[in-house]
Amino acid sequence: MFNANTGDLGEVAAARDLRERGYDVVAANYRCRLGEIDIIAENEKYLCFVEVKTRAENSRYAPADAVDFGKRKRLLAAAQLYLSQNPTAKQPRFDIVEVYTHRGKIHSVHWIKNAYDGEGR
Repeated sequence: MFNANTGDLGEVAAARDLRERGYDVVAANYRCRLGEIDIIAENEKYLCFVEVKTRAENSRYAPADAVDFGKRKRLLAAAQLYLSQNPTAKQPRFDIVEVYTHRGKIHSVHWIKNAYDGEGR
């Protein structure tokens, strides 16, 4: 069963994984009138807008499948607003981090870089 605590657990695991890979977390749960972005992280080259999806390891569908075209368009709009308020020379990138749990604990983290483009595809 999925609940808000599971989602929070997944976001913490995703942020930890990003930091371990050399990324700095710039913002978590960025909210604006256009939507929410789970994590905004950066390294020397990229500013990554990261959607985190958490599921049990025996889930019927991959977590990334929950990020449909409509969700991607909302994420893109929120990212555009963020960039208009926080200009950067870094290349924006849209990633998905899939977090799998087993018996309420993190089992694995799978990072999908460049999961979709600036048009939501």
